[in-house]
Amino acid sequence: MKSKSIIRSVLIAELLLLVPLVAMQFTTEVNWGVSDFIVVGVLLAGIGVAYQLIATGLRGNSRQAAFGILLAAVILLIWIELAVGIFGTPFAGS
Repeated sequence: MKSKSIIRSVLIAELLLLVPLVAMQFTTEVNWGVSDFIVVGVLLAGIGVAYQLIATGLRGNSRQAAFGILLAAVILLIWIELAVGIFGTPFAGS
């Protein structure tokens, strides 16, 4: 059961990567390199797998929802930092 959930999380992450790939075909405003796709793919797949592994052990829908919101906030902050370096950490290359 867990392996199917993990595979589903990875597939969803990879499907989400199709959005910028298709956008790159129609506009010059989206300009991702191979490393961008790799980093975002690992980030999305990692968050999805982490949620599947940890949230299944949590009892109650409210705890699972809170954990999901926490992971969403973490991925949003990491994405913002990688995109524009808003916090000025070495993580973003600043």
